[in-house]
Amino acid sequence: MKQVSLTVTENLPLTGSVYRMRLAGDAGALRPGQFVNIAIDGLFLRRPISVCDHDGGMLTIIYKLVGRGTEAMSRMAPGEKLDVLTELGNGYDLSLAGDSPLLIGGGVGVPPLYYLARSLAARGKTPSVILGFNTADEVFYEDEFRALGCKVTVTTADGTYGVRGFVTAAMPDSASYFYACGPEPMLKAVCRAADYPGELSFEERMGCGFGACMGCSCRTITGSKRICREGPVLKKEEVLW
Repeated sequence: MKQVSLTVTENLPLTGSVYRMRLAGDAGALRPGQFVNIAIDGLFLRRPISVCDHDGGMLTIIYKLVGRGTEAMSRMAPGEKLDVLTELGNGYDLSLAGDSPLLIGGGVGVPPLYYLARSLAARGKTPSVILGFNTADEVFYEDEFRALGCKVTVTTADGTYGVRGFVTAAMPDSASYFYACGPEPMLKAVCRAADYPGELSFEERMGCGFGACMGCSCRTITGSKRICREGPVLKKEEVLW
């Protein structure tokens, strides 16, 4: 864990409720799947946000307006400085990707998969990507994944864009390995649909964000694990649903 001060350089809406923020400064040695924890003036708890991209001195995060913390973030202007805990959590294991990795993201579970896809592409991999949303108005980052050379399929629950249904409707019968991030019901459905190994990145409300409490624990075959410390990435085969 590392505590740093980062400067807002961009804070723009991607959809009606999803924003992208870019932060300049030394965010440490972040790996795909890790997250940061941001202090918000006037609020006791920090806000955990997954890392969408990290390149040199620039950190990109994408967040959804869901409460007072993210609403306050949406009003931040370029030049503002943020107190950020970084290098948090356990990231994805890129060494397990194999020849045909599959990336599956649902809603705000999509952002951390972008950094993962870019990292896999740098290793000569061409991931297939499934992005799941409720409706066409919520779709974001499709073009960014395509620009990396990924094979992209978009699903919408109401069928207004791409494949009608949930992400499982677009999952292939086989893949060398999958990496998924999204709400727990989606992760559970992905595990049931996939006959191949993979990793799950859990979205969870957190207290401390660095393992001092058990407020974000998950049941596994070896006992409870903290999403903020042993997670947010866990192996498919270790999670007890």
